[in-house]
Amino acid sequence: MFQPLIVLLSVFLLGLPSCQKSTPNNSETVGISTPKPEENDRVSGQKTTENATQNNLKTGAEQTEKYLPLLRGKKIALVVNQTSLIKNTHLVDSLLAHKIQIVKIFAPEHGFRGEADAGAHIKNETDAKTGLPLVSLYGKNKKPTAEQLKDIDLILFDIQDVGVRFYTYISTLHYIMEAAAENNKTVLVLDRPNPNGDYVDGPVLEKTHVSFVGMHEIPLVHGLTVAELAKMLNGEKWLEGGKQCKLEIVPVKNYTHKTVYELPVKPSPNLPNYQSIRLYPSLGLFEGTNVSAGRGTDKPFQILGSPFYKDTTFSFIPKSIPGATNPPHLNVKCYGKDLSQIKAPNFTLSYLIDFYKNSRQQEKFFNSFLTKLAGTEQLRKQIEAGLSEEAIRKTWQPALNRYKVTRKKYLLYPDFE
Repeated sequence: MFQPLIVLLSVFLLGLPSCQKSTPNNSETVGISTPKPEENDRVSGQKTTENATQNNLKTGAEQTEKYLPLLRGKKIALVVNQTSLIKNTHLVDSLLAHKIQIVKIFAPEHGFRGEADAGAHIKNETDAKTGLPLVSLYGKNKKPTAEQLKDIDLILFDIQDVGVRFYTYISTLHYIMEAAAENNKTVLVLDRPNPNGDYVDGPVLEKTHVSFVGMHEIPLVHGLTVAELAKMLNGEKWLEGGKQCKLEIVPVKNYTHKTVYELPVKPSPNLPNYQSIRLYPSLGLFEGTNVSAGRGTDKPFQILGSPFYKDTTFSFIPKSIPGATNPPHLNVKCYGKDLSQIKAPNFTLSYLIDFYKNSRQQEKFFNSFLTKLAGTEQLRKQIEAGLSEEAIRKTWQPALNRYKVTRKKYLLYPDFE
């Protein structure tokens, strides 16, 4: 979750170049005992003039020369999952091979291996392969405790995001940074591309509807990488009590917000490919309705269907499968649309409006979860009132325009416009 002016810091760590200093837009002090934000947020140097292609792009994790010096001699906690790869090697295996002292792994939603259902309880356990303790950051323990951080010097965050507000990895990032600020720990973010980072759209979350699927006053499609969002959390003082954590960043090399990026591994069980990831902003809202978004099929977030949809031309039956053991409308025939072969549009309300209008059960179409996903209760009311997508979009525009101005301050990469 701006074209920063990057200036070199002096050599201060192990005789090696440090990460470069972040832009000065976060220059206000936080409190008596907290350094100035520009002393907290450092960004390793990168070129920002190249128009990247996926072939020469290098994620933060792949640039080991930038961050291994920051890890040596320290006790490290990792916030990682199955997407935390350096080519075909997991970051955990790479760091262990470099003799980095990993004390524990914090696991987000879907777990360390990324196999758990959405919303499923993740247990604290030990990783069978490495013997490292796994601490769940999903469920009741979303934020590391002081006890869990007392033996840690630095928390490394390396998880692939998809650029949608209700995708919960950025909520985990928030709580990691908040705990780090409260316990005087450093957070190191190894950045990755945002596969939906080429535009900004959707309703901006209203403060009254903050939840784990929407913690910040950002639009549904926020147009930031994880590291850019981390800078925004610090700079806008969105952490509890306006605190700011000590933040180090290794940006993606040869990346811009125009870069088309197809993920090498699925970021969660029900986003298996580029098509599903691009459709996710639009189809994710259906989790707040009585329509299936394809969980329990081989095309999750690429098909839509409900027993109550009037057009019966296309149908499917959700089944219990790994990653979707109890999907909506389990074993019930659903009618709807197959979007798996279309050119995925940017965020649109057209599908949601169509399914509402053509539902035989409009009075039960929406559930309370939609308000959390949308970040506002106005969207449901607007669709029920029969407003067009164009009319609904006009109501977002003032808040969206304000966000776009704020967003520019925290960009690490050339923008899409």
